[in-house]
Amino acid sequence: MNVLLVPLATEPGNRTLTISLFTAVVAVTLYITWWASRQNKTAADYYAGGRSFSGAQNGLAVAGDYMSAASFLGISGQIALYGYDGFLYSIGFLVAWLVALLLVAELLRNSGRFTMADQLAFRMKQRPVRTAAATSTIVVSIFYLLAQMVGAGSLVGLLLGVKSEGLKAAVIVLVGALMIVYVTIGGMKGTTWVQIVKAVLLMAGTVVITFLVLLKFNFNLSELLGSAAAKSGKGEEFLQPGLLYGKDLTGQIDFLSLGLALVLGTAGLPHILIRFYTVPDSRSARRSVQWAIGLIGVFYLMTLALGFGAAALLDTAKGSAVETSKGNVASPLLAEAVGGGAGSTGGAILLALIAAVAFATILAVVAGLTLTSASSFAHDLYANVISKTKPTEKQELRVARFAAIGIGAVAIGLAIPAQKLNIAFLVALAFAVAASANLPALLFNLFWKRFNTSGAVWSIYGGLISAVVLVVFSPVVSGNGDKSMITGADFHWFPLSNPGIVSIPLGFLFGVLGTYLGRDKSSETRYSELSVRALTGAGAEGAAKH
Repeated sequence: MNVLLVPLATEPGNRTLTISLFTAVVAVTLYITWWASRQNKTAADYYAGGRSFSGAQNGLAVAGDYMSAASFLGISGQIALYGYDGFLYSIGFLVAWLVALLLVAELLRNSGRFTMADQLAFRMKQRPVRTAAATSTIVVSIFYLLAQMVGAGSLVGLLLGVKSEGLKAAVIVLVGALMIVYVTIGGMKGTTWVQIVKAVLLMAGTVVITFLVLLKFNFNLSELLGSAAAKSGKGEEFLQPGLLYGKDLTGQIDFLSLGLALVLGTAGLPHILIRFYTVPDSRSARRSVQWAIGLIGVFYLMTLALGFGAAALLDTAKGSAVETSKGNVASPLLAEAVGGGAGSTGGAILLALIAAVAFATILAVVAGLTLTSASSFAHDLYANVISKTKPTEKQELRVARFAAIGIGAVAIGLAIPAQKLNIAFLVALAFAVAASANLPALLFNLFWKRFNTSGAVWSIYGGLISAVVLVVFSPVVSGNGDKSMITGADFHWFPLSNPGIVSIPLGFLFGVLGTYLGRDKSSETRYSELSVRALTGAGAEGAAKH
């Protein structure tokens, strides 16, 4: 069955159902945002939700932030098209949480205040470090935002029968406008509650689809995998490595580079790091990650059923809806298939419900990303670098809201030409940039006494610039036909699609070089205080209130 032949939008009743559910989701999330905005009294309320969320609540919100459109739409699509290679995205995203738990979560909560730069600036010179950290935060967030915007275009395009790139671009603009509303009105409180609601809905929807997929194969995983391999037309190769990146040396290195970025990237993602500041103490930070790992672990195991179920039940051949969307619509179409098939009432209802959940996922994640970027710009750049006098909280929050508008506009502009790329792959690029620019500086600052301002600046800029340059001159942007962002041009010289294997070591190397070449010794004097605070939490509460 080629589900492309009978899209949901061909039935007027189904289209009405879809629009109604979409409207309901947007209305509920907007109400939550408005309700939360009435409780925003201070900068701590806007940036960190007043540090009032419990470990379980924040764990749900962290999981909601992490289980983005890339997870629900992109990974299932990669599995549907590339089998074993696609499932390794799930493994990488899940294993990454162990790094975040062991190395970052509690230590960052104890030693920071609102943003990643707060932790670095504790023992470094304020201006250069905050400028570098804010720049990196904004760039990583924009890379991540691209994936969510592209997911929104693919999803709404499928449901409403929109096929032209121009109309999908209009959808991207609409999603960008909504996310700006969420951030400027609700702040962290509104965003967190939207994430919690969205996480519950996404888990429930994924459980339903997984159950229905397994029911079709008598809960026999071997039968599911065998059917997926047979339907894919690739046989046993579908269940073996090599379909996505090939089996030559370049392909193997590219795949290793992807794995390195996924495993190390989470601990450097600014929109995940900022969530550890929303809890009242270090114990809650630990519980947040434990809750998140449990939820995320179950979710990524279910992507096995989503992806291989899509391969077994949908048409994934060249020219099909799944293939032309680069896998981005596999999950919604799978929901339609297990609900009764294209044109059936059950299929239409389940497709509309899952699409509404996916849309809520996109809205929630883009709000969190935009809030992170805007907070970093206002708190790090404006308040501590640009402004010559200490701004009031009201002035700082006003700047944050204007920054959200600007960052949203940039993300919208870049997402339009990125519509040709799989969104899980786009997120992997964000992970590579985060692991290259942010993680080395955070780890050096926590565990290396000699690390100084020069090392921090070199590490952040070195990792950031190397990752971005390698992406720009890779097959992702040009030289790979219609799979590149820019077609009809070829200026790539870097052979890999994933830069992490080069840019991540460079980030650490630049940090070491900058530290030894720099003359700043003042950072060593506060290292002991930072270590005690990071390990015990002593003094962290007082710092959070200033």
